Amino acid sequence: MTAVGAIAFVLFHYVGDPVEMMVGVEDSAEMRVELRERLGLNDPAPVQFIRFIGDVATGNLGVSYRTRQPVAELIFSRLPATLELVFCATIFALGTGIPLGVAAALYRGRWTGYLADLTTLVGISMPTFMTGTLLIFLFAVTFPILPSFGRGEVVKIGWWTTGFLTVSGLKSLILPSVTLGLFQLTMIMRLMRGEMLETLRSDFIKFQHARGLSTRRIHFRHALRNSLMPVITVSGMQFGALLAFSIVTESVFQWPGVGLLFVQSVNNVDVPVMAAYLMIVAAFFVTINLVVDLLYYYIDPRLKSGLQGRRA
Repeated sequence: MTAVGAIAFVLFHYVGDPVEMMVGVEDSAEMRVELRERLGLNDPAPVQFIRFIGDVATGNLGVSYRTRQPVAELIFSRLPATLELVFCATIFALGTGIPLGVAAALYRGRWTGYLADLTTLVGISMPTFMTGTLLIFLFAVTFPILPSFGRGEVVKIGWWTTGFLTVSGLKSLILPSVTLGLFQLTMIMRLMRGEMLETLRSDFIKFQHARGLSTRRIHFRHALRNSLMPVITVSGMQFGALLAFSIVTESVFQWPGVGLLFVQSVNNVDVPVMAAYLMIVAAFFVTINLVVDLLYYYIDPRLKSGLQGRRA
């Protein structure tokens, strides 16, 4: 986080002149000097960095050059849209990728296994913008059953806005969620297939067969559970990656989230918004990694037994 804060600080203070971006051509030189003093830009760089970190710690992320709104208010007004999109994309990827990966492992050598392998190759090879454009052409132009842009009708619950409670909001989520989640789906599917095949060859699975347990129980209780550990790791990391790299999907579908806001900020050299985006994405990565580590304890029984043994 400190490294990201330093990068954001450098981006904030050394990529263009904030004063020149905030004033107009008709503003006087005295106004520019006063604004520079008010922003603290005349202080030494170490003093500015300490003040910047202190402001970030208290939630003060500065003011947008383009809209003149507080950056924290601007970011958090767009954050619900991105979080809902990433959540739906992750559910789609996990809910589809894990069963397909298990099927590809259990039916290896059959047409279902070959179809699953072909699906992963296509999903990994296609760029996100091409996938989104193709889905728009199919389901919004050729067969106009789903919207091609926007978030649809949303409902405001406190500061949070959600599209889960309206029909148009749910329909608007389908195409961008599939587009964003397709690459993660193929990764999860290939990883699940490989882990499942390796687990099925292990000695403890052979021991379960020797005990006379049913094949269904061995596959879906023992083999599946032991194959989920790497999938959880990748899914946790990919959730953060989806949050960070939802930029392309949000641009294609004009989804009003922080990814689209970041693209607009780059086009307008709105440095405070760009710096805040870096900080927030880094915070999500750290939080997600912590949650994944905690989930290990509940999924892998070896960790529980090891912890209990150390306590004893």
